[in-house]
Amino acid sequence: MKILSDFSLNELKTELAELPAFRAKQIFDAIMQAKDFSETNLPKAIIEKFQQNYILKPVEIYKTLTSKDGTKKYLLKLFDNNIVECVYLKQNYGNTICMSTQVGCKMGCKFCASTLNGCVRNLSSGEMLSTIAVVSADNGKRTERNFTNIVLMGSGEPFDNYDNVVKWLNLITDKNGFNVSERNISLSTCGLVDRIYDFAKLKFNITLCLSLHATTDEVRKTIMPIANRYTIKETIDALKYYVGENNRRVVFEYCLIKDVNNSQADIMRLKDLTKGLNCHVNVICLNPNGGPLKATTRTEAQAFVKALNDNGVSATLRRSQGSDIEGACGMLRAKTLNKLK
Repeated sequence: MKILSDFSLNELKTELAELPAFRAKQIFDAIMQAKDFSETNLPKAIIEKFQQNYILKPVEIYKTLTSKDGTKKYLLKLFDNNIVECVYLKQNYGNTICMSTQVGCKMGCKFCASTLNGCVRNLSSGEMLSTIAVVSADNGKRTERNFTNIVLMGSGEPFDNYDNVVKWLNLITDKNGFNVSERNISLSTCGLVDRIYDFAKLKFNITLCLSLHATTDEVRKTIMPIANRYTIKETIDALKYYVGENNRRVVFEYCLIKDVNNSQADIMRLKDLTKGLNCHVNVICLNPNGGPLKATTRTEAQAFVKALNDNGVSATLRRSQGSDIEGACGMLRAKTLNKLK
């Protein structure tokens, strides 16, 4: 079975060459509006034939939790019954969809619930596109784009699903579809250095975010297995190359863990690591996932950010949204999978 949302409009015209060209556009519009075959105006004979070979809507809403602040956490069921997460955040500067790129994750970061059950498989470009379509349609008129920004910060490592993510970027920015500005897309990576260099050469004007979370290789190795493969210096050198190629500011994500990475020495090392680089540090309060790592208080986090600012480092504390609905990556999926076992 082929997923129709994996195809661009031109690719659909080629795939469905035996049909009039307007049928391909009709199907493409149905994809963007998160419609299934039964909701289209396709003739019954075409629908019956297509259902034997194609999947029009590979993503369905399985469960929705709504926070008191308006944030929505989605569990989405894929066509093969796998489950992924997505978050819809209402914000003053435009609503944001935080989406997954894999079913689970194999990166093994100790502070993230996404990796608790390993990685089942990659999402296809069409499944990622359908994720956006389904969530957008659930938050307004199907014929409108009910979001401004997209962040690839849900379950999975985007650069571990490199080819599908690159194709998705071309699909999501396509003027025939959602036509999202590249500048309104952020991609978070734990630091697959080789892929950062590859991606820089593609000249996408998106914001690249690095999950740093430590200021020494020794500490980073204890919480992020990727640090056994690439040093912090190698990773930052790759970010410098990205900035040089794309003239875009990069973001360091820094999750505060009590007695691990929140010392005065860490503040000074962050100052040295970010010196001369067009960047911003996004400090995050740890969401405990049942493991041994302990969170700082929000007051301690605010003091950490102030100290960074006082030392000339551009830094802010991420606003907490959806904490009452298990808004952190992987938490709701992991809990649901445990119930289904």
